[in-house]
Amino acid sequence: MNYDLLKILSDSNKDIDNQKLMDYIAGKLSAEEKHEVETWMAESRFMDDAVEGLESVKNKAALASMVDQLNQDLLKRINKKKSRQEKRKLKEHLWIYYAIVIILFLIVITWYVLSRFKS
Repeated sequence: MNYDLLKILSDSNKDIDNQKLMDYIAGKLSAEEKHEVETWMAESRFMDDAVEGLESVKNKAALASMVDQLNQDLLKRINKKKSRQEKRKLKEHLWIYYAIVIILFLIVITWYVLSRFKS
């Protein structure tokens, strides 16, 4: 089984064995294991839709290239979002630092002015 096909499935759900799902689609499971996968499908609408979508692909050779393309697009979007968040954080931090410096400067000036008038 091509490892790239397993990347599209989430690793966060520990109840679902990705390899078993791919074997189900390929028709390599025993009756008991098929029943287990069908139970997952009955319990999870997402799993049911995923299996239906993967089964509807006529050209199984194209499936690997589709999965690769989806993974590349997803990685690009994630990296783009991360870079935007990092840029925003940097700008936010700079404004915070500027604000702190200005406030401290105003406090020092106020203290100096007040101390000069008291004398």
